[in-house]
Amino acid sequence: MWQFSGDRQLIWGDRTYLMGVLNVTPDSFSDGGQFDQLDSALQQAHRLAKDGADVLDIGGQSTRPQAEDVALEEELRRVIPVIQALRQGAADFAPLDTLISIDTTKAAVARAAIAAGANIVNDISGATFDDAMLPTVTELGVPIVLMHIRGTPKTMQQLTDYQDVVQEVYDFLARRVEMAIAHGIPHQHIAIDPGIGFAKTAAQSLELLRRIEAFKPLGCPILIGPSRKSFIGHILNQPDPKQRIWGTAAACAMAIAHGADILRVHDVAEMWDVCRVADAIGRGV
Repeated sequence: MWQFSGDRQLIWGDRTYLMGVLNVTPDSFSDGGQFDQLDSALQQAHRLAKDGADVLDIGGQSTRPQAEDVALEEELRRVIPVIQALRQGAADFAPLDTLISIDTTKAAVARAAIAAGANIVNDISGATFDDAMLPTVTELGVPIVLMHIRGTPKTMQQLTDYQDVVQEVYDFLARRVEMAIAHGIPHQHIAIDPGIGFAKTAAQSLELLRRIEAFKPLGCPILIGPSRKSFIGHILNQPDPKQRIWGTAAACAMAIAHGADILRVHDVAEMWDVCRVADAIGRGV
């Protein structure tokens, strides 16, 4: 269980939790430029919360294939005002108490975001891009999501040569969990993400989705992020990410059946229905 201030908590195994994507970037693969202004970002955040998001995942650095790194100052400029406005309220928007994760690989961004009101750190590098990340998260005392990747978003799709993709992703995540614990992060504060689509071919992403249960021995809640991704487009011959909602729904339902605890999605209202029905069948709730 992750316990936060007030009565906010995530109880693993109780039900599937939804993490709503809020990219405050000009260049994300699906929604870049839609929410990179404060008003549009706040409007989308409130919409996601109303639609059923348990966590808002706010990111100021695109992680799409070929994406360039963003300077620290620019990433801070993008995300911190949004988090502050969500917590304090702004203009026509009341304060929002929905849990917030900061999607970043930079320790300085994580620190500033938590100070502004975020609750969770979501690091797509598994805390490998910034050596200060694990000590910072330890000091802050917040949960962290550790994801598998090879290379960087700019280079990752040239690094998909695996002998056994599930075993190699497992081994990477096991090492990162061990390292996080060695830095003083409690085991119960760590979630893992096999990184669907990150340095993975479509076939490798499907294999990871089939074998989510293989990651259960790590003893961490499992986050899966299939939303609108290219493996769905490959299956459906659908180049437009926004037209992949039904494919995402199928991936989410199967992810729940195979043991996912959190789903990171763009289309929260639709996936809320998917989760409730899948949970009723699979978990009896």
